[in-house]
Amino acid sequence: MDNLQVTADAAALTERVAALIDAGRPGAARPLLGALRRIAPSPAIAGLAATLAMREGHLDLAQSELDAAIAAAPEDASLRKQRADLRRQLGDTAGATADAADAVLLDPKDAAAKALLGVLLLEFGQAGNAAACLAEAVAAAPANPLFRQGLAAAQEALGLADVAFQTLTTGIALASASTDLRNEAALLAFRRRDFATAVQLTEEARRDGVADAACYGLKGHALASLGRHAEAADAYHEALKLDPGNVYVRHLVAASGMLPDAKRAPADFLRTLFDDYADRFESQLVSLGYRIPGLIRRVMGDHPVIVAGGTLGPALDLGCGTGLVALAVSDLPIAPLVGVDVASRMLQHAAAKGLYAELHEADVLRFLADDGRQWPLMLAADVLCYFGVLHEVLAAVHARLAPDGWFVVSLEELLADRDGVTPGNGDWALQRQGRYAHSIGYVADTARASGFAIRALERQTIRLEANVPVAGMFAVLERRHGG
Repeated sequence: MDNLQVTADAAALTERVAALIDAGRPGAARPLLGALRRIAPSPAIAGLAATLAMREGHLDLAQSELDAAIAAAPEDASLRKQRADLRRQLGDTAGATADAADAVLLDPKDAAAKALLGVLLLEFGQAGNAAACLAEAVAAAPANPLFRQGLAAAQEALGLADVAFQTLTTGIALASASTDLRNEAALLAFRRRDFATAVQLTEEARRDGVADAACYGLKGHALASLGRHAEAADAYHEALKLDPGNVYVRHLVAASGMLPDAKRAPADFLRTLFDDYADRFESQLVSLGYRIPGLIRRVMGDHPVIVAGGTLGPALDLGCGTGLVALAVSDLPIAPLVGVDVASRMLQHAAAKGLYAELHEADVLRFLADDGRQWPLMLAADVLCYFGVLHEVLAAVHARLAPDGWFVVSLEELLADRDGVTPGNGDWALQRQGRYAHSIGYVADTARASGFAIRALERQTIRLEANVPVAGMFAVLERRHGG
């Protein structure tokens, strides 16, 4: 009888501790957990202790708890699954995958273990095996949003975007309250450049009362991509109401105030935007796989002056920002390097790198008009994406380039949507976040009309945006001697 009472008390206490941990009350859970360990120590109690340690951020302690528990109960599938999740958080993908696979072998009916194994296999690039695991998890729990999101990701990785989209939309029908499923479906439509469907999905989420700030942000992106900028502005404002502290959303609201037919982004807008963004600028771009500084570094290594062993300069870095381009070319004989940017906070970060001989706070067009120097080299990484019409800025650059000088520049490419519709006038269009995209033909024609010879004009991915490669162009334009 005493044993039965202890067992009943332990079961009730275990439920209470689990509830306290779930409620975010670790202080209340800890003494009860200590009592549990004295009354009825077990692998399950060790698992609770590991969960508590993880919630408090003590991941090493959680791993020690789980290692000891698994050593004592090697056939416990739930402990293996829990350690797999912990190892994934610690960056030990191989160990996490091994634990998840063991959990599936020990309990083949555990859908969550199969889903976790599938997600880990996808991280290893094994999309086919991942899809198989996740399909079994979805079959066992069709309404589970996380399982469906994982399966859709694996299917998309296999090139089965239509199947992935069907996986998500079927899930929406089964779990209509899942905001994440709706956002993932809208994001997939966005990645496929099916902007009309993305708008439809976000509007349905709004109608059903499950739209969050991310949903409204996606709606704004899709509307802006369709050239419906006034409606996009409304969506961004709704996103800001739901998440007023989000700096990125504030930027979207500010950018949405630009007129679609404006020929360039106003200098005041750029100053406010990048002063606000300066402290996060570099980490954000790195996380998005920003490629332009590396491309500039590559092409500058082939410059005739550098190849011949000389020093190239003076060089002007237009829209230098925090100095990422200067950092990329810092090992090359390019000197002196001068930077100009409209945002003072960005220039503070650039100055801290100690790579510029001069830094100037000015709008790039104003600087080119006022500074009378001739430059053998000008660089512009993601600067012309804030100009729609390119004639004025290219003419200003050409006027300040020395004979045989190079202008190395990146732009975003104007593409048609899934229905074959190209926004804007076919040459350029205002896109999301206050940036412009240009057709490659327009860039080439305008460069030649401005007096440049085109040494290179190639399509390149600039970075990722919402996990979608941003299509761009990378150009080397030359002012020929006598031109």
